[in-house]
Formats: sequence, C-alpha cells, structure tokens
Amino acid sequence: MIPTAIPLKDEELFRIATHHRSAADNVLKSYERLEFFGDSVLGLVIAEYLYEHHPDWDQGMLSKAKSSVVQEGPLAEAALKLGLSEFITLSVSEETTGGRKRPSILADVLEAIIGGIYLESGLDVARWFVLEQLHPYLMIVSAGDVNPNDYKSKLQEMAQGLWRKTPQYKVTSEVGAAHDKRFHVQVSFDHEVMGEGTGRSKKEAEQAAAQDALNLIERHQRMRREYGIAEQEIDLPD
Repeated sequence: MIPTAIPLKDEELFRIATHHRSAADNVLKSYERLEFFGDSVLGLVIAEYLYEHHPDWDQGMLSKAKSSVVQEGPLAEAALKLGLSEFITLSVSEETTGGRKRPSILADVLEAIIGGIYLESGLDVARWFVLEQLHPYLMIVSAGDVNPNDYKSKLQEMAQGLWRKTPQYKVTSEVGAAHDKRFHVQVSFDHEVMGEGTGRSKKEAEQAAAQDALNLIERHQRMRREYGIAEQEIDLPD
C-alpha cells in the first residue's frame, strides 16, 4: 500500500520507484530512470521557489541555497519521515549491508517518487509534494543560512576570522569492505587535533570532523565569555 502522504495512485509506478537496481532484472524494473527524471523535477521546483521568494539574492546565493536543499541529507531524512525505507526492494547483499537505511538509496527513492508523481499528476502536484516534504530545509536557507550542512566552509571562515589559520584534514583509518567503507578523519590546526569524524566517504567524514571542531570552538567561546574575556583575545583552544 502506498503511504497516504504520497499523492501517487499507480501501485506499479510506486513499486518501480522503490525497486533498487540490485534486485531488478533490468534497468526498466528499477528506480534509476524515474530517479533521473525526478531529480530534474526536484531541481526545477526548488529553483523556482527560491527565485520567486528571494528576488534580492544573486546567482551565487541561489545556487548555494538550492544545493543545500536538494542534497542527499535532506532528501534521505524526508524519505525516512515518509516511511519509504519499509517499501524499498533490495538484493540480499544490499539488505545485509544496511542498504535500506543508506542515505544515497533513500534520496534516490524520493527522487524517483517525485518523478512518478509528475508523470501521473503533473507539475502542480509534484510541486506541492516537494515543497511540503522539504519545507523545513527551505525555511533554514530562507533565513540566510544557505550552507547549513557545510561545516568545512564554516570552520574555514571561523578559523580565518579568529586566528588567520587554515584547518588541515587527515584520514586516520579506513575500515569495512569496498562497498561499505567507513572513513575516520581528524581536523587540526598547527598539528593540534580539534575535531574527529566518521563517514561513508572522505567528504562525509571531513564534514563530521569539521562539525566536531566547530562544537569545540563554540564551547570554548562560551566559557571565555563567562569569564569576561574579549572575543579578540580568544586563541586556539587548549
């Protein structure tokens, strides 16, 4: 049964939209083609929304905001809230390696669902669905934080402003099989480790390490403010 929050009536279209390539006899029976189409619909809807609601934003701001909303993280979270993980059809190998909760697969399935909605009901219904599901992320970027999950950029800006220093990232370990690797990364300043993170890719692990470093710096700043130390006196945390 199709979840009630998804405006899709065709059971076969829904089945294809939730069918992973690993469990399909051929590409026509998997979500890949629908996902390709849905990705374009998603991009159009979000670009249109941002263009209409932020007439004062230049191309750079619009591009950053759009990228933040249509990236894997928000799409995967929206797919989980819809309960789509329960409906995904996977091969045994994908199932046993956590494919049902894998962000990349969840994001792909949501895009395939969007493509299916467009094909069945047109752009207006697809637009409503996209804006309804991604509303929280649109509100974040609309408030001015067009890179809410880009912790590396935020750490770079903060470090340059406070100390005129650039963070250095280092992969300290790689574990797991080739199809399910985990990377561990440390971020440091002048060889002093300030954050650590783990992820399925180096990029994801670096973002996690940067977020960890930002949390450390923010805690350090709060402590300094409690003791009345001026912002410009803040040095590298011990």
